[in-house]
Amino acid sequence: MKTILIPTDFSPASLNCIPNLCAQFHKEQLNFVFVHLFKVSDSINDLLMLSRRSREYDYISDDFYTKLRELKQEFSQLNLIKIEFFFGSTMVMFRNFIEENEVSHILQTQDCVYAPLNKSSVDPFNLTAKLGLPLVALIEVKKAVSDVASRRYAEINMAAEVY
Repeated sequence: MKTILIPTDFSPASLNCIPNLCAQFHKEQLNFVFVHLFKVSDSINDLLMLSRRSREYDYISDDFYTKLRELKQEFSQLNLIKIEFFFGSTMVMFRNFIEENEVSHILQTQDCVYAPLNKSSVDPFNLTAKLGLPLVALIEVKKAVSDVASRRYAEINMAAEVY
């Protein structure tokens, strides 16, 4: 089972990677962690109430949730999709977040739909680049399907030659 971290701005377009990733890893169960990073506030009150915050969820549109439900119904290999907000800017904190969520792979920068949600948003790619986890690149789905079909065709031909 793979758990893929996807830095996002929670726009519906950020979910467009799911069909492609499901096609690439068609034989595996997948978990996705959609995350947006924020720097920690200097306010004592904000820090005390951090675990009770919910205002960040206002950034997630109903269209995002609707499309997410549709994708869960369409792809049976989707085991879990998490929506997370990370508060911090140090590697130690981020590494703890990665370990807690059992992330095994990260969607590469150019395949993510990411824009700052507010002035506290942090560029996730500075932190993800330093983790050393394998990057996943989106490939053209038609190419992936044709490559699998080509390999299968070659296997069948080789088996036919043996007989």
